[in-house]
Amino acid sequence: MPRLAAHSFVVDEDRCFGCAACVALCPVSALTLVDILVFVEEPVCTHCNLCIPACPVHALSIEPTEDN
Repeated sequence: MPRLAAHSFVVDEDRCFGCAACVALCPVSALTLVDILVFVEEPVCTHCNLCIPACPVHALSIEPTEDN
């Protein structure tokens, strides 16, 4: 699946508690756990959506960028 143009992977910092379920599923290792928050390396992320349904608190999404 190609990256979505004019979109970014977003981590809701208020919801994420660092369970790392998403990190384990990322096929390109774009997600890392830093303390108790997931960090995405956006240029590496392919927007494949594999991690999003795995998040137990719905903290992950792919959203349009603001400069559209």
